[in-house]
Amino acid sequence: MKRWLGLTLLLIFVWFAPVCAADLPPFEGLIEPKELVGFSTQVAGILETVLVERGDKVRRGQVLVRLKSGVERAAVRVAEARVEFGKRKAVRNEELYKKQLISIHEKDEIETEIQLAELELAEAQERLALRTIRSTIDGVVVERKGAPGEYVGEEPFLTIAQINPLNVELVVSSDFFGAIKEGTAVQVVLPEPVGGSYPAKVVIVDQVIDAGSGTFGVRVELPNPKLKLPAGLRCQVIF
Repeated sequence: MKRWLGLTLLLIFVWFAPVCAADLPPFEGLIEPKELVGFSTQVAGILETVLVERGDKVRRGQVLVRLKSGVERAAVRVAEARVEFGKRKAVRNEELYKKQLISIHEKDEIETEIQLAELELAEAQERLALRTIRSTIDGVVVERKGAPGEYVGEEPFLTIAQINPLNVELVVSSDFFGAIKEGTAVQVVLPEPVGGSYPAKVVIVDQVIDAGSGTFGVRVELPNPKLKLPAGLRCQVIF
């Protein structure tokens, strides 16, 4: 009797024992870019130069596109001239103020004119800066639609993918909820012709289980410093 009781308790313990990472089977995952950014423009205009082509590697801050900006450049020059004139006027009138030939009110008006001119210059420079589009990420150009002379606006005409690091997305059965933790080291195994096993780690574990499928999402971050690994492949993730 005691023997059967002990065996029953052992089976119950095994049945309800939590699954640890070492007991997890391999999971199938999909490799995706870390970020996929579609570039458009805040101000509609005509493309003057497009400095990148599909497949080009770009760095954060690199100029991608310039729009025609003759009007904006002229506005900057006019604003700069107003600031220069205001400063020269202020220097001349400083001596007049010291000699009490102009009032404090007139002096204040001159200083205010300079401040307004500087604000107008800053606004003109900002408008000009909007005509130049720079990359916000390190990545690779995956799509280019626009060409010099074409009209562009809010619709994205240039797409850049950040592929270092890569994301590996997993859909995991709720049976393994709690066994996968953020920071867990894993190996990502890629099929041929790429092949190989690569170290990675878990960075996101969804805390909401999908009721319909009984699954939850897991994201693994896969370093790709030499950009040799492509996105879009299916792989296996081994814990």
